[in-house]
Amino acid sequence: MMFAQTNDKVAAKAKKIHFSSLVMDTHIDVTPKLQGEWKFGERHTTGHIDQPRMKEGGLNGLFFSIFMPGTVTGPKAVNDAILRIAAVHKLAEDMPDQIMLCRTAADVREAHKKGKIAGLLGMEGGHMINNSLPVLRMYAELGVRYLTLTHSVNTDWADSSGDQPKSNGLSNFGKDVVRELNKLGIMVDISHVSDKTFWDALEVSRAPMIASHSSCRSISGHPRNMTDEMIKALAAKGGVIQINYLDSFIDPELYAWTQKTQAARRDLMLQFQNEPRETAMPKVREELVKQFGPAPKVSWERIVEHIDHAVKLVGVDHVGLGSDFDGGSMPVGMEDCTKLPQITEALLKKGYKEKDIRKILGLNTVRLLADVERIAGQMHSGK
Repeated sequence: MMFAQTNDKVAAKAKKIHFSSLVMDTHIDVTPKLQGEWKFGERHTTGHIDQPRMKEGGLNGLFFSIFMPGTVTGPKAVNDAILRIAAVHKLAEDMPDQIMLCRTAADVREAHKKGKIAGLLGMEGGHMINNSLPVLRMYAELGVRYLTLTHSVNTDWADSSGDQPKSNGLSNFGKDVVRELNKLGIMVDISHVSDKTFWDALEVSRAPMIASHSSCRSISGHPRNMTDEMIKALAAKGGVIQINYLDSFIDPELYAWTQKTQAARRDLMLQFQNEPRETAMPKVREELVKQFGPAPKVSWERIVEHIDHAVKLVGVDHVGLGSDFDGGSMPVGMEDCTKLPQITEALLKKGYKEKDIRKILGLNTVRLLADVERIAGQMHSGK
């Protein structure tokens, strides 16, 4: 009975911490839904996020991912990106009492103070700049606050972790992109890039960088995850790794299963490419189970394992949350954003201090955003 009472006290303390904190998620793939009839302000039984569920889960800040496959390039990529951005702007206009579109760290703090969702824009893939620094500057004006240098395929100027090397990391133009991001106060995001691209970007960037949705490769070998050496180097420059929740990224057994089924999955994705992701993915998984047997189950506690590993590696100031909600399959127990308070409780049970939990939940992300803004100011003033 005493043990149960102790657990009750921890749960109550965790709830108090969680729901009074700025809880930021740096990568959520809900944006395409905003372009249709789907309503962000209504509670849904599918997907991972909407405003009612955010409130229930204490999630009060997010980067709306501006995403399209890296195979969509040229003027079409720019046009489609602008439409995605416009959908987020319209959402903020339609729900001004609930959502504040933020461009700066100060904006995020103000939104939280006012009890509003802090909404920011993160662009997932350098292919959307169409090899143009003026286009990049236009995105900055529209509020984009990080650029993921690549998605799952190479750009013309940067190699991806999901493709064969072409530029040997960053090309000369790719290095110019990083420098321009620094000047614009846009965070350089190294999730999805090849290891060589990461090291090149780290060398070129004056500002600290973000891994908006990456986990730890020493726990699960997915190439989208970061090695311990990379995490240390990112942190040494003031950067933050935002831990990804996707089940196949955080669990080694499931990652091995996905490797075994990769070719069949690719064929099935092509077969269902004209269907919405929410209806296509269950069909893909059903067919894979028929061919290869059930995939290993993954517990949400793996997320906490990755957080804890990164903290032990580089300290609490360099770790945050980047779920990939609506971007893939979540682990058991993290079915949607209503489950987020579990992370706070788990960290508290592990002995994390309240101030350190608040850093992981969101303050590290705001600090990084402010650091990037400060360095952009220095560059403009010629320092």
